[in-house]
Amino acid sequence: MPLEVPSKTFTRAEVAKNNTEDSTWFIIDAVVYDVSEFLDAHPGGEAVLRQVAGTDATVAFYNLHRHEVLQKYSDLAVGTIQGEEQSIITPQLGDISTVPYAEPLWLTPQFKSPYFNDSHRRLQRAMREFTDLHVAPEALEKERSGEYVSQELIERMSKAGVLHMRMGPGKHLHGVDLLDGAVDGKQFDYFHDMICSQEQVRVACRGFQDGNMAGMVIGLTCILNFCKNPELKAKISDEVFSGQKKICLAITEAFAGSDVAGLRTTATKTPDGKHYIVNGTKKWITNGVFSDYFVTGVNTGKGLSVLLIERGAGVETKPIKTSYSPSAGTTYITFDNVKVPVGNLLGEEHKGIYVILSNFNHERWTMACATIRYMRLVVEESLKWAHQRLVFKKRLIDQPVIRQKLAKMIALCESHQSWLETVTYQMCNMAYADQAKHLGGPIALLKMSATRAAHEIADEAVQIWGGRGLTQTGMGRVIENFNRTYKFDAILGGAEEVLGDLGVRQAMKFMPKAVL
Repeated sequence: MPLEVPSKTFTRAEVAKNNTEDSTWFIIDAVVYDVSEFLDAHPGGEAVLRQVAGTDATVAFYNLHRHEVLQKYSDLAVGTIQGEEQSIITPQLGDISTVPYAEPLWLTPQFKSPYFNDSHRRLQRAMREFTDLHVAPEALEKERSGEYVSQELIERMSKAGVLHMRMGPGKHLHGVDLLDGAVDGKQFDYFHDMICSQEQVRVACRGFQDGNMAGMVIGLTCILNFCKNPELKAKISDEVFSGQKKICLAITEAFAGSDVAGLRTTATKTPDGKHYIVNGTKKWITNGVFSDYFVTGVNTGKGLSVLLIERGAGVETKPIKTSYSPSAGTTYITFDNVKVPVGNLLGEEHKGIYVILSNFNHERWTMACATIRYMRLVVEESLKWAHQRLVFKKRLIDQPVIRQKLAKMIALCESHQSWLETVTYQMCNMAYADQAKHLGGPIALLKMSATRAAHEIADEAVQIWGGRGLTQTGMGRVIENFNRTYKFDAILGGAEEVLGDLGVRQAMKFMPKAVL
């Protein structure tokens, strides 16, 4: 769809005359712009605009700006060139990209998939429109400012059922209106879950992506699956799904990251056996700064246990500055003689490792969904850039070395999406208990391989984009954000090396007495 501009038309000769001290016009994609009153306000300076006055500045403009700039300054348009039409696409809310490989193959009209039905397509369309309209504007703003997700957006996601869907399939979706009926909660499967994860990544704000209730996605799962107190389970679920309370998962410590068994935070029972007294620290906890509840891994003497701890006396949180946006709410937590009712135990005492490990599968799978979708966005941006950027009087795409880089990026992206869909199909057709037994290794290997692929794609993309790929604003914003933050997915949820080892060790358990 073209840009909406005034209906008045001009000839190119008329535009050429507006190249004076008092009148500065130029053409971009058949649209005439009068920037005479904008010269002083132009972020790049007045001289740049005067250099293209009276000319067709289409090539020059797209060498320096993203298309969205024209939408931002559409009031400067005064008409179009007589007999000419706009040729550049202006994406609308919810649109599917027509750039090759910009969408998963199942969303590309020429391709078919056995995994997706009409409900998946309805949800994808609804999620994209919701994200473009409501999430993206705030994400871009908060990613830059470092502010936390607004209560307004949280409540909007709650009312639309988006918070509920992010927890994956389950009874918590039954009877909930999901994006105005885009999908029935009883039919919601892991492919719907994948769509929710991947659509929200497209805003390309990695810090805000985690700040937007990621703590809930990995923390509330433990409540839904392991809370033995029905009243407590209902209370916490209702508070979190309504957006009135926030929750996070507090496992990692300065002493123990991937080595979960090395946790030093202790929980000692009081003499009357009615409470635990918790002491210790947690580090790098996503959303912890603004959370009301902490699903916490503790050492109970004979093993690990998991407790639900409510913010209160003895609980202190401090923000940690990391290489992505502070909007993620990354936190250092101190528990100082915190009194926790024994009824807040999740799962069995001393057997919390099973709670933690069962939670890892969905967390790691969700991270793989997100990483792979962000990789695809980088591919789309790089394909667009390679076709519009002129260097040595040639487009970048006309250079064989650039095409080779893009080929590698596309191949990595497509192969991992295919692997992801294969694993997702198994999740849809395997009991939850069996998933822990048979999918822990494959999901670990998928996440490990996806973040290795992200490393390669980030490296190639920055080489294609040059200095713009290192600049947080402007043309290369998406590339810079990806290159600066892809390592979070290589560390959070289990480091690559640990996950690779897990995948092989799980295979060893099922190794037959086979010899060469």
